Amino acid sequence: MPGVAGTWKDLTDSVNSMAGNLTPGSQYRRSRDRHCERRLVAQITADVKGEILQLKDSINTMVDQLNAFAAEVTRVAREVGTEGKLGAQAEVKGVSGVWKDLTENVNSMASNLTGQVRNIAEVATAIARGDLSRRSRVDVRGEILQLKETINTMVDQLNAFAAEVTRVAREVGSEGKLGGQADVKDVSGVWKDLTDNVNSMGSNLTGRFVTSPRWQPPSRAVTCRARLRWTCAEKFCS
Repeated sequence: MPGVAGTWKDLTDSVNSMAGNLTPGSQYRRSRDRHCERRLVAQITADVKGEILQLKDSINTMVDQLNAFAAEVTRVAREVGTEGKLGAQAEVKGVSGVWKDLTENVNSMASNLTGQVRNIAEVATAIARGDLSRRSRVDVRGEILQLKETINTMVDQLNAFAAEVTRVAREVGSEGKLGGQADVKDVSGVWKDLTDNVNSMGSNLTGRFVTSPRWQPPSRAVTCRARLRWTCAEKFCS
């Protein structure tokens, strides 16, 4: 304030000093703006005291926790979603409240996804090894449920196909029961083609045996005449 002196000047200087001490608030605003821009690199470095120091420490602690949380969530997302490393868990130390809940939710999501994928993968591996006794029984929803149902349907169709082919092969090849046909329901594509091929093979084999001339043993009269001739030949020669 121009033209003041004495007590008025002292009061003016005191107000300006207080305002100057509060000026670091601009750093809080800049820090806040950077948080809104998702840039967690700002730290308050102003030399303050009292309650303003507490506010500074709170803001800086929040920045540290947000950085740690963001880094862990990014790591888990990268390992599980990109690198395929199941079982990853976020570990954010010194957090509580909402931050702790968010960390636990991320870990729960990663853990559930790990369990679901591993269960389905175990069934797929068993199928590849020829073990058709496994089924996926994990509790899932949405698109993971569709994947589970697809895997289980495939297991059922493979079981039905294997059982029918085995039955036809046993009846035709071992028991001599010609005319056996595999009956595999609700199959299409390659499975239907394989079933048709097995049935075609069984049908062709059956037709060849049925249409071929049958061997009949010689009659008794022919046998008797042959014996008689042999007997006469023996007497004549003797």
